[in-house]
Amino acid sequence: MTLDEKYIEMTERPVKLLVCKMAVPTIIAMVTSALYNVVDAAFVGRLSTEGTAGIGISFAYMTFIQALGFFFGHGSGNHISRALGAKDYSSASVVATVGFFTPLILGFLAAICCLPNLSWLSRLLGSPEEVVPFANDYLRYIVLATPFMMSALTLNNQLRLQGNAQFGMVGIVGGALLNIALDPLFIFTFNLGVSGASMATAVSQLCSWGLLLYGTFRPESVHIRWRDFKPSLRVYYEIFRGGLPSLFRQVFNCAAAVSLNYCAKVYAAPGDAPSAVAAFAVVTRVMMFAFSVVLGFCQGFQPVCGFNFGAKKYERVRESWLFATWVGSAFLLVISTVGFLLAPQVVALFRAEDPVLIRIGAETLRWQCVAFPLVALFTSTGMLFQNIRMTGPATLLSICRNGIFFLPALLLLPLWQGLQGVEMAQAVADVLTFILSVPYALWINRKLKRGMV
Repeated sequence: MTLDEKYIEMTERPVKLLVCKMAVPTIIAMVTSALYNVVDAAFVGRLSTEGTAGIGISFAYMTFIQALGFFFGHGSGNHISRALGAKDYSSASVVATVGFFTPLILGFLAAICCLPNLSWLSRLLGSPEEVVPFANDYLRYIVLATPFMMSALTLNNQLRLQGNAQFGMVGIVGGALLNIALDPLFIFTFNLGVSGASMATAVSQLCSWGLLLYGTFRPESVHIRWRDFKPSLRVYYEIFRGGLPSLFRQVFNCAAAVSLNYCAKVYAAPGDAPSAVAAFAVVTRVMMFAFSVVLGFCQGFQPVCGFNFGAKKYERVRESWLFATWVGSAFLLVISTVGFLLAPQVVALFRAEDPVLIRIGAETLRWQCVAFPLVALFTSTGMLFQNIRMTGPATLLSICRNGIFFLPALLLLPLWQGLQGVEMAQAVADVLTFILSVPYALWINRKLKRGMV
């Protein structure tokens, strides 16, 4: 399919069918990507509670990788989709190339700085002292793979936002399946323990990067070419404007992960700090896995939104956004009901030998399930604003859940409720973010309906 044929499909095919077509490979890619963390936690959970906690500590560093990867991926990808909708293929190629090489360079710099200072990094991320060696073991190979993990996220989002989510799915799924195969081999057969889980993730992410890069050379893709690497203030402004909401969201995700580690350590009963940190790590991965389905579906409407906004077909933009919101909300309602009822059983899948971990994890999971169905509205609305270059509202909505509302809740609620306050914080933040997002959703719905964007 040529770029001109892609334009016709994206601007003329029935919207709901088009969103589903875009969403299915994206959902598969997102769910499979979430398996990286879930599978690592499940296998390491068979070793020790400290090992599970070490993976939880390392998650904060991985959110840093995601922050830059999504920033450049969404920033360049959103411009690419609008440029393709306006048939400006030259601009799309330049922004794609700059968006690819910049995180690759920054990732190498981050690896050089962090690799000699792993223990310092683990403590900075909130690790209890007895967990530091396990966090170091997991961080080591993740840090080495940083440049490829960053640029793989960028490539996946570029492919998705130009309507080529199928090949993005191939790259992500291929890496995840390799990770699942390598985990038991490295952890148990080669007796590498936590380091084996990290090594398996690093190797699989490198393979994903290679597959995704290959996908950019297909005829229907915007090509990554060295001659188009023309960094300039104008290009970085386009990336900045489109990627700022993602950057802020991921930065606050990183801050939230670190703060959660510290609070779990501080408010846990004496001797329970590793179990508490591990419990929150397990719940975070479970909720990420469930949310990845909705995130994938909402991301399925983004290329539809970008193309049609570039083509000035605003009713199609509105229809795709509303469809993604309703489907996501319905799915989360079902998942939250199941999660609330089976919370202890779900947490026990990761570390059945630790009753403290199961108790804390089940309580936390139930609190989060109460508000989880509300997440779809502000997720899809934030993505809509990001795609149509309304950077202010997009950034505000992106930082509320794990920033403006979550961090104060995490600091204040435990003062009255102790560890239970830590367990409640995410649910409180989700409710407040939903309340804030409703007037924004009503406002943009009216503007799109009247074609006044």
